[in-house]
Amino acid sequence: MKNKMQMVLACVLIMFVVVACGQTSSPSVPSSPAAVTAVIVPEVEAEVQADPGASGVGDSYYPGFGNGGYDVTHYTLDIAVTDVSSGKLTAITTIEATATQDLLSFNLDFIGFKIVSITVNDVTADYSRKGQELVITPLKPLLNGQSFTTVVRYTGSPEVMQSVALPVQTGWIIAENRSFVLSEPDGSAGFYPVNDHPLDKATYTFHVTVPEPFEVAANGVLTETLDNGDTTTFTFELRDPMASYLATINIDKFEVEEMESEGGIPIRNYYSSDLPEEARKPFARQGEMLDYFSEIYGQYPFEVYGSMVMNTEFESALENQTLSIYGIDMIDYDDMEGTELTVAHELAHQWFGDSVSVADWSDIWLNEGFATYSEGLWTEHLDGREALDDWVKFQYAEVATYPEYYTSPGKPPTDELFNGGVYVWGGLTLHALRLEIGDEAFFETLKTYFALYKNGNATTDNFIAVAEHVSGKELNEFFDLWLYSEKIPPIPEMGLGVE
Repeated sequence: MKNKMQMVLACVLIMFVVVACGQTSSPSVPSSPAAVTAVIVPEVEAEVQADPGASGVGDSYYPGFGNGGYDVTHYTLDIAVTDVSSGKLTAITTIEATATQDLLSFNLDFIGFKIVSITVNDVTADYSRKGQELVITPLKPLLNGQSFTTVVRYTGSPEVMQSVALPVQTGWIIAENRSFVLSEPDGSAGFYPVNDHPLDKATYTFHVTVPEPFEVAANGVLTETLDNGDTTTFTFELRDPMASYLATINIDKFEVEEMESEGGIPIRNYYSSDLPEEARKPFARQGEMLDYFSEIYGQYPFEVYGSMVMNTEFESALENQTLSIYGIDMIDYDDMEGTELTVAHELAHQWFGDSVSVADWSDIWLNEGFATYSEGLWTEHLDGREALDDWVKFQYAEVATYPEYYTSPGKPPTDELFNGGVYVWGGLTLHALRLEIGDEAFFETLKTYFALYKNGNATTDNFIAVAEHVSGKELNEFFDLWLYSEKIPPIPEMGLGVE
């Protein structure tokens, strides 16, 4: 195929021949093809040699997660829910991004719904869909470094999703005339078009409209509540970067509890209005937890924190950024102290998991091991070192007694990413490190690691490098033993695993 300049020259030459043959005496006709080109042909832009963006970011465990070729800076989700019981909605997702290569086309992760229209920089774009991949082709290629805005309009109800990483439902979940969102690691694509990998963090605005008398709880700060008569629009602003799987929109009739930590961190808790008052008890010390973890890890990284308890059983809790979520079955009325440790776990994730996020899902122990050991640290804060030692011994016995449930934390199964090993064994790895390098170097390692990777992403190698730098010790052998052994290593100082 000829390029654009060749085609223009050909057309001009044909015009010249026709005109010259019919009007040889006309003084208005130039005397040569070069003159014709100089007079008639406008300046033509060189063609951009653009390529499609990759359909994944290259995650070692889940290559199809996320997309390449661009970096998202901000999402605006305008969602109007017309029927809470079915999740029927109309929505507009606006994505502000920057191209990181010359882009012929680019992908978003998006599942279900009927797409009404897609525009890129206010111009209608072509698109196609295959599985979770939404491929968008702008009218003109996007240049490396160019900012662009994509608007996707869609309608329908969220599909039932099951994660590829664990056998549970994820995404937008409808239950008992209410709905909630649990998206780790890949559920966000089930309710908005997204670059669905922690490597591409962005800020968010949520405009969610629901019928009266329902209310909305979402990430960030509630900046506006607009009464439309039969409906209410809730606007939340999340001004710190967030990994996509932590985005959450929850719809119910809520009772809202507001307070503040002594350190001045705002707290707002959302409870389903039909929950018993006793369900609030495990959350009473969140302010103390925020201040304590700020002291040992570094200042709380976000504008607000809180928890949401849904009066629905879903056998899990999730550390959605600024708003952790709990099913009612996570509240153990016979063991409120144990439930409080779960609250400490999800809160600690705001530092490790949310602010410092994994660069690759294979390193999930950096999230779960850190949060689990935070349970032990909270126990130590309340009741002293002996209580922490008892906690460590109990956790160690669990791993040693039931090895089938606890794989080595550095290499979890891809279809059971959140097995017990990344939690308990991962947490014990941190305690073993503390014993190896001493308290002063250990807590300085945690602070330094957080400070270096705040609002970003990290790998296991990054954490090891920090620990080695702070402690002055070579630790590769230590971490190889604790993260990749088939059997949990002994802790001789505590008499654990020593025969």
